[in-house]
Order: sequence, then C-alpha cells, then structure tokens
Amino acid sequence: MDQAFLIYDPDCGFCRWCLGKVLAWDRHRTLRPVALGGPEAHRLLDGMPEEERMSSWHLADGVGQVESAGAAFPPLLGRLPGGAPLAGAAARFPRPVDRVYRWVAANRSRWGRFVTDGAKRRADRRIEERAQNAATSGRHQNAVTGGR
Repeated sequence: MDQAFLIYDPDCGFCRWCLGKVLAWDRHRTLRPVALGGPEAHRLLDGMPEEERMSSWHLADGVGQVESAGAAFPPLLGRLPGGAPLAGAAARFPRPVDRVYRWVAANRSRWGRFVTDGAKRRADRRIEERAQNAATSGRHQNAVTGGR
C-alpha cells in the first residue's frame, strides 16, 4: 500500500496523543506524520484555503487526494490492520462521524487534560521516530533512483 500523509496540529497535545495511537496501530508503516503549518503540509494542501487547512486534520495520499475532518476516517481506517469494518461503518454514516469529529476537535483542550505528560512524550517519540524513518527512507530512495 502506498504511503499517505497524516497532517496534524503539532501544538495540540491531544492531537499528538491521538496520532501516536494511530501510528502504533499502523504496523505496516503506511502513514507518515506531517506537522500542520510546515512546508510539507503547505505543499500537500496546496490550494486549500488557510482557514480550512487549519480547521482540522487531513489525510493526503501520494496522488493529491485529500480528505479532512470526519471524511478522513474511512480512508484512514481502511489503511490500518483490521480497520476495514470500522472504515465501512464510518463510510456508511459520514454525517454522524463528522459531527463527532468536530465535537471532539472543538473540545480537544478539555480532552487533553486526560492525557498525561508521559503519554504525550511517548506519542512525540513515536511521531519523531516515524518522521525520521520516513526522511531516511526518502534519502535512500533518492540515492537508489538518482533523485527520480
């Protein structure tokens, strides 16, 4: 399966904790974390209005398809081992999934109080490790292909 980019808010402890859980579930390592607001996120979300860009998380594939907020759950869950049934359920009920996502996102500072500093640190390590591995893999791929 091709790599996808999970674009997240690096300033939100709850968001980082959630991303850490998703990356742990992603045993096939098909997801690459990308910090919202950085140059890579800007490239992946090119053409998306700034307000929309900053209003949620995004899942981008390698060919320019981007899903955001609740709409990103079916393709995300479909990539994860054993996630197909959840992806199917999320696809069948897109409006409720989006409403729940938006409610959680609107209250993320409240949810973040339940995430310990240790849990955030573990998530940060997992995110950093995955980002470093992706960068190393990209450099290796460029060396093998001559940058093509």
